[in-house]
Amino acid sequence: MHADHVAFRVADLDKAIEFYTGALGMTLLNRQVDREHQEAFAFLDLDGCRIELLVMLDESGEPVPFEPPPPAEPFCPHLAVSVDDLDASLDEIVKNGAKHVKGPMEIPGIVGWAYVADPDGNVIELIRWHEPV
Repeated sequence: MHADHVAFRVADLDKAIEFYTGALGMTLLNRQVDREHQEAFAFLDLDGCRIELLVMLDESGEPVPFEPPPPAEPFCPHLAVSVDDLDASLDEIVKNGAKHVKGPMEIPGIVGWAYVADPDGNVIELIRWHEPV
């Protein structure tokens, strides 16, 4: 077995793709509408880490309204992405549409991290390891 992808439900597939490709630098792999299962989805990639963005559709093929709950501790589930400069990455991703949720926090000499949320409230952890794990 091996991990394949992480999935997040989103309200607007176009806006979600724009956020993940723009703010996180992910690459769009494919996008499809699956009327049989009443969903539209896209797969994106960031250095081998794939994410699926998923919109539920009603019987007429329109997106089902989705109001995500606000992020709440312990911020699970979340997608964690490794960064080289935590402060600069946090500033950049917030500038590109993410909501700053919490942090940065640090365990000195080991790891630093911060939480942001995408436009749909899905949590992304920015993490910088000071020593290999």
